[in-house]
Amino acid sequence: MAKTKIAYFCQSCGAQADKWAGKCNSCGSWNTIVEEVVHKETKNNRLQVFAKNEKGASNKSILLQDVGSIEHPRIPVAGKELTRVLGGGIVPGSLVLFGGEPGIGKSTLMLQVALRLKHLKILYVSGEESEQQIKMRADRIGITTENCFILQETNTQNIFLQINEVQPQLVIIDSIQTLHTSFIDSSPGSVSQVRECAAEFLRFAKETNVPVFMIGHITKDGTLAGPKVLEHMVDTVLQFEGDRNHVYRLLRATKNRFGSTNELGIYEMHGSGLREVNNPSEILITSRDTPTSGVAISATLEGNRPMLIETQALVSTAAYGTPQRSATGFDLRRLSMLLAVLEKRCGFRLGAKDVFINIAGGIKVEDPGLDLALVCGILSSNEDLPIPQNVCFAGEVGLTGEIRPVSRIDQRIHEAQKLGFEKIYISSYNQKGLDLKQFSIKIITVSKMEEVFTNLFG
Repeated sequence: MAKTKIAYFCQSCGAQADKWAGKCNSCGSWNTIVEEVVHKETKNNRLQVFAKNEKGASNKSILLQDVGSIEHPRIPVAGKELTRVLGGGIVPGSLVLFGGEPGIGKSTLMLQVALRLKHLKILYVSGEESEQQIKMRADRIGITTENCFILQETNTQNIFLQINEVQPQLVIIDSIQTLHTSFIDSSPGSVSQVRECAAEFLRFAKETNVPVFMIGHITKDGTLAGPKVLEHMVDTVLQFEGDRNHVYRLLRATKNRFGSTNELGIYEMHGSGLREVNNPSEILITSRDTPTSGVAISATLEGNRPMLIETQALVSTAAYGTPQRSATGFDLRRLSMLLAVLEKRCGFRLGAKDVFINIAGGIKVEDPGLDLALVCGILSSNEDLPIPQNVCFAGEVGLTGEIRPVSRIDQRIHEAQKLGFEKIYISSYNQKGLDLKQFSIKIITVSKMEEVFTNLFG
């Protein structure tokens, strides 16, 4: 007879406690510890469906220099955006957690990946939708394949039985919060169920060398639902972001054991699915017939990808006495710092004025090279003098009002030159090691904000 016991788990970090408490001792969160009934399986009651070693022998230590190197080629993904974010493709035996808000397009993107990998046998496990609903989405996407199997199941033991029968080369789980294992008595989505189900798929991926994608829900504050240990277990954590009012979706890697976490993938939502945006600069810059004050173009970087984005600023007199500061897609604290620099170092009186900042396209940018364009947009709106449309900027603004250099300036200049810009303002400290003869665009080097204002507005 299997034993049962009561355990207490923190819903925030997944830590186990001996008794209920108002505060978790591990993460310090309040009112997150819940009671769960844990089913303790006996020695032989767990079904081994993918284990390769049933002798019970323990592993032995081995010298690092005696370990043989095995090169596993990455599985190519049909699409440059996901390939770039993953670091060059899917690593065999990897466990990938794919999170995002409800309705953002997680299931659509994963189904597109399954349908486009026609050379692989794929098992798509859905715990939320029926086979007919998935078929309707596949018909809307318009891609057909003969190697994609659909399974509507939430019990992990039944899923592994189907895996043994189908022998897939890639498994997609939609979603991990809907699954449950027979060896835990708590309800699906609880801390113990999510952790145990993820552990089973982690063991399956490592022992069979089959990659697994797990779709995960997020909480109202934007973090992945479930215990924090779930993010530690997986190899890669992908975050799908976007605004429902915009058609663009951003794919970022917040953790990647096999690649960089600075890469960014951009998609555009259509009725027929998600379309990749290979050149985001042309989309993120608005075409205007006449110049408008407050608009400045910045050459920024997201990972290894150079992009030109449009920054918009609006400066007006405070109507109610207390000036407002608002930033969309940009750090509000950094905006306050830039306004303080303009007032203290450059003499512009902005303390009694409302300042609103917006990054066009609904994206969020953390690159400090955006500072110079943002400051120029603020000054343009304040003086109501438009910036020429053939001018862009790349520079960081320091606390003393100097223009600091930014990384990989040559890639930023090449991107501005490719899109037809005639002038680019950069820091004079970026000239070291930069061959200006290779560029046809006019490069203007500045060291202080006063030089920028004089060159732009006279």
